Amino acid sequence: MFTKKKSLWLFLLPGLAGLMVFYLVPFIGGIYYSLTDGTIQNNIVGFANYQRIWQNEVFRLGLKNSLELSLISAPLIFVLSFLLSVMLRSLGRASLPFRNILLMPYLVPTSAMLIVWTLLFDYGGIINRLSVWLGAGRVLWLESHMLRVPVVLLYVWKNIGFSIIIFSAALQSVPEEFYEFARLEGAGAWKQETRITLPLILPTAFLVFVLAWVNAFKIFKEVYFIGGAYPNEAVYTLQHYMNNKFAMLDYQDVTTAAYSFAVIVLVLFGILYARKGVRGVE
Repeated sequence: MFTKKKSLWLFLLPGLAGLMVFYLVPFIGGIYYSLTDGTIQNNIVGFANYQRIWQNEVFRLGLKNSLELSLISAPLIFVLSFLLSVMLRSLGRASLPFRNILLMPYLVPTSAMLIVWTLLFDYGGIINRLSVWLGAGRVLWLESHMLRVPVVLLYVWKNIGFSIIIFSAALQSVPEEFYEFARLEGAGAWKQETRITLPLILPTAFLVFVLAWVNAFKIFKEVYFIGGAYPNEAVYTLQHYMNNKFAMLDYQDVTTAAYSFAVIVLVLFGILYARKGVRGVE
């Protein structure tokens, strides 16, 4: 057994080496940049950079929008993927084509999807034509604060298939006898899913929510392709701020913003895991 464990490290070593070189070393090096003044001498200024960017309105705007978009997108992914996975379970083997269709956007390159999305939400696009046909006015989906709508919908459409696959795998482990007994006792579909399904797949449900929340923080790419480096204030994310600072070679602000955001995310996920642990004990 000990020999097998030692041989296992030989297979893990290439991946761990890449992780160290391309992630851990830059992460530690970035801490140094966030504590310097950016001059030729790179003088240590302590937490002055952190104090300065937290007083920056653009940084606070990007942080607020990033958190808001994630708190909108992640629950949508969680609820819709769970409902769809339950519906697909009821179809049995006939659900396979629908699973493939829902997973397809996850595999399609984002740039190709964005072309379709811009055509749909353009001022003269299909969505506005349908809106006019229904008697409502046209909306500047891609140039106003309403850009949040197509961005969130694009995120949900692209990522929901992956969450459905995870939920579907967990639903297969729930014994059918539990549902038969619940139906004999007169429990409806809502009670069956909330009192039987969710409690039994709670670890998987938690995983789906965490993955959806993590992916929601990476919504910058979609916003950047549609709105550019300086989109409407409603969708100006923290990644926009860091990307623009990086373009100006302002590494101090980039690293300071990145570590500030990392601390916030770690605290939020720490609270999430703590609450999960408390509920697990209960």
